[in-house]
Amino acid sequence: MASTTHEIDDEPAVATVESESGLDENVAGALSYLFGFVTGLIFFLIEKENDFVRFHAAQSMAFSGVVFVAYIALSIVGTVMTTVLFSSTSTFFVGSIVSMVLGLVWLVLALGGFAIWIYLMIKAYQGKTPRIPVAAGIADKLM
Repeated sequence: MASTTHEIDDEPAVATVESESGLDENVAGALSYLFGFVTGLIFFLIEKENDFVRFHAAQSMAFSGVVFVAYIALSIVGTVMTTVLFSSTSTFFVGSIVSMVLGLVWLVLALGGFAIWIYLMIKAYQGKTPRIPVAAGIADKLM
């Protein structure tokens, strides 16, 4: 792996490490999150030696997998609850409340997942390694 230094105006030189993909490791780490599981898998398979990129790629796969499973579980719960609670006119009000709560949970999950995705890409580009609780544990096992 080649190491180069870049100087920008009055800032000190920053050492960058090139990964096996030909990209700087911080760029490869950030790109691992770009399309979730797909880019995570690509960088995980390409990078054999760079632990920084491999960790971000593994965490990207784990994070997108956890979010996907949460969406599926929420959809199943919503479908079951809707079917059960809307089957009778006496439970229509309760079904409406449950449906609204599940919609809000889905919205929080979607916005939270998006915010964490952006956060992970930015931190990886900065050369940092944030650990998302469940996803980092899975990523450690993958590595």
